[in-house]
Amino acid sequence: MTNQTARSADEQPGGAAEAERAPGWAALHLFCDLAAGADTEAVESALAGCHSAGYEVVTVEILGHKGDLGVLALGPSFGRLRELQTELHHAGCVPRYSYVSLTEVSEYADQVPEQMKLARLHPKLPPEGMPAFSFYPMARRRNGTDNWYRLPYEERLRMMINHGKLGSAFRGRVLQLVTGSAGLDDWEWGVTLFAVTFDDIKSCVYAMRYDEASARYGEFGPFLTGTVKSPAAILASLGRG
Repeated sequence: MTNQTARSADEQPGGAAEAERAPGWAALHLFCDLAAGADTEAVESALAGCHSAGYEVVTVEILGHKGDLGVLALGPSFGRLRELQTELHHAGCVPRYSYVSLTEVSEYADQVPEQMKLARLHPKLPPEGMPAFSFYPMARRRNGTDNWYRLPYEERLRMMINHGKLGSAFRGRVLQLVTGSAGLDDWEWGVTLFAVTFDDIKSCVYAMRYDEASARYGEFGPFLTGTVKSPAAILASLGRG
C-alpha cells in the first residue's frame, strides 16, 4: 500500500483520522414565524434557559418572507436542543425552515493550529461587531467528471488550501462557521456567515464563487439572511415586545 493510499484510507469516514478528531457540538438552526398570540415571555425564557445551560444561542431578525425569528443554538446535546425547539414551538414560534448539523474540523485542516481547531468545534458566538448574518446549506457535486468524491485526496487538499487563501482576504470582515450534516440533514454542510455589513457577505460569497472548489464542485441551497439582535429587540421590532 502506498503512502497516498494509506492517507486516503485514513481520511474516509470511520478511518483513523476521523476517530482521532474531538467530538463536535450539536448545532440547530431554526427559522420561525411568530404566531398571533405568541407568548413572548416564554420565547425569551426558552432562549435564556438554553444559554444558561452552557449553550451558545444566537438570535436573528430575519429579512424577507422566510421567517421572523432565526435561532442558532450550539452545545453538547441534541436532546437539549430538541427541548429548546419544543419550548419555542409551545411559545408560538412556528418553524419555516430548520437545519441540523455538528461542528467539525475539516479533514483538510491538518496544519491548522490546535487553538483554531478548538474554536471551530466549540465556537463562541455571536462575534462582536458582526451583526450581518447569512446561512445556507451546501454539498459537493457528484456529477460525471465533476465528482468531488472521486478526486484524490491531494487534489482536494490543493483546492481547499486555495479556497482558504481566498477566504482569508475577508478576515476581520466575515466570520464563517461550517457545520457538518452528512447523514443528518438534506445537504452535507451548513454555512453560517457573520459579517460587519451585508456588503461584506455579498462580496465574500461572490468572490468565492470563482474559486475552483465552488465553481466546479459546489452545490448551494437557499440563503436565509438577517441581523443579529437580542431576543427582546427582535420581539419589540415585531410589535410583540
